[in-house]
Amino acid sequence: MRIGFFDSGVGGITVLHEALKILPDEDYIYYADTKNVPYGVKPKEEVKQYIFTAMECMINQGVKAIVIACNTATSVAIEEVRSRYNVPVIGMEPAVKPAVRNNQDRSKRVLVTATALTLREEKLQNLIARLDQGHIVDLLPLPGLIQFAEKLVFDEETVLPYLHEQLSLYDLNQYGTVVLGCTHFPYYKNIFYKILPRQVSVIDGNKGTVNNLKRILADSHSLGGGSGRIAYYESGIRVEDTIRLNNYKELMRCLERTNKVSD
Repeated sequence: MRIGFFDSGVGGITVLHEALKILPDEDYIYYADTKNVPYGVKPKEEVKQYIFTAMECMINQGVKAIVIACNTATSVAIEEVRSRYNVPVIGMEPAVKPAVRNNQDRSKRVLVTATALTLREEKLQNLIARLDQGHIVDLLPLPGLIQFAEKLVFDEETVLPYLHEQLSLYDLNQYGTVVLGCTHFPYYKNIFYKILPRQVSVIDGNKGTVNNLKRILADSHSLGGGSGRIAYYESGIRVEDTIRLNNYKELMRCLERTNKVSD
C-alpha cells in the first residue's frame, strides 16, 4: 500500500523529497490541487471542501497513511480529517517549538513565515501563545513565494528582490531563526541565506513530519513494501503527460541543488 501526500500545489514536494530520503522503501501518491492553488488567500470553508475532495481521492486509492504536506490545510482541517478517515493522518506544523527553544535564552527573535491563513488560524495562534512566553515571535506572510513556486520560478534574480522587499521592514540583526511555515518556502532556503545575517538559521518542519510518519508506520508494523515509486495526481486526475511529470522531476532536482547550497 502507498502513502498519500497532499498539498494545494507543488509545496508538498519538499516534504515528499524528505520522505524519499528517510523512507526509500515506500511507494507514494502525490496529490496537488492545482485547480485551486493557492489555499492561503481563500476562505476557510472553501479550503475545507478542497481538502476533503483530495482526501477522498487518496482514500479510494487504498493508502495506508496520509501526510497533509500543507501547513494551511493542516491548520484548518486536520482534526476533522482525522475523525472522518480510518487511516493515520499526519499534518504539518510550523517549527515554532525548536525556534523558540533555541532563541529564548539568546536575546534573539523568531520570524515565522507562512500563508496569511495559516498565520491567523487558531491552531498556530494557540501554539505560539503556549510556547512564546517571552513574546519573541513575529509573523510574516509571504504569498509571493507560493506564486513563484507554482510557476516553477526559482532564479535568484526574480526571487531575491521580492524577499528583500518583504524583509526590509525588519531589523534582521535582532533575529536568530526564520521559520519556513509553508511547504513551498524550502525551495528558496538558499536565497533566504543570501539576505539574512550569518547568525540567523532557517528551519522548516519537513524532517520532523517525516520522522513522525516513520514512527507511526513502525508502531503499526506497516513500514516498507515499496521502492520509491510515485504516482502524481492533479486535482483528482492522474498525471501521465511527460511534460508535467518532468516538471515534478525538476522540482526534485531543484531541492537537491538547494540542499547542497544551504548545507
